[in-house]
Amino acid sequence: MEVRTFSHAGRPGVGQHPRREGSRPLLPQHARHCPVLESGSALGFMVYAPLEPNEAVHIGYEGEGKYTCTFFLAGQAGAWDKVFTVAFQHAVGGLGAIRESVEFRMPTISDENAVNMAKAFLMPENLGTPPGAIALRGATNFQTPVGWDTVYTPIFNMIERPVAPMLIVRVETDWFAHVTEFRYVLQPGEGMSLGHTLPIGQVMFVPREEVTLVAGSAAERAAFQASGAAFFREKAEHTTSTSYGLQYSPHYLRESRRRRDGEAAPDEK
Repeated sequence: MEVRTFSHAGRPGVGQHPRREGSRPLLPQHARHCPVLESGSALGFMVYAPLEPNEAVHIGYEGEGKYTCTFFLAGQAGAWDKVFTVAFQHAVGGLGAIRESVEFRMPTISDENAVNMAKAFLMPENLGTPPGAIALRGATNFQTPVGWDTVYTPIFNMIERPVAPMLIVRVETDWFAHVTEFRYVLQPGEGMSLGHTLPIGQVMFVPREEVTLVAGSAAERAAFQASGAAFFREKAEHTTSTSYGLQYSPHYLRESRRRRDGEAAPDEK
């Protein structure tokens, strides 16, 4: 199955390309020996903001319908220089036009350019639905084959607190030209920092077909239980230890690779 990718229209070619990644930096090291955890983490592709390595952005929610986007450039000695801050103010009650204002800018940046740059990282029309919601734009858009959808999710297994909740979205991207966005919900005073190497969300592709649940027969249930018992028996036989004394079994990973490669089981040869 092939999925077409398209760069951000306003910043073409800027930002990292989507990629799979099964590890999470702050998970305990022993999670590296859990193949089902890593496989779950790598489901789909991580998506990045349209940022160069020397750029960073902070998106904040100040409450009462006010959202800010601050753009930084890396200066000398590793310091970050603030280039501009654009504020988006919702009307009272959330109805009406959104007011845009540039609160800080370098002399070489016009207000119009600052607002347009801010819109490259977030979508003002989707701010505040619900209150505190922000819509972060990705560097890459996707077009799926006929019958496939794109699901936009937070980064799987990023469990460090605090974690801003996210609204998961499913779009029929085989016919609808959807611009990639990730909808997080912030509390007043909270914000999110975006960088070149920091993924802002994850996408996965799913077929658009009905799923029917069918109860298994007694014979199928017995076969299911026997298969589970045989797996744990073989898993115990392949248990090994790391240099630090952590015990784990590579049996699931080996069996998964064997089945993907179409090899016969040892007792089938």
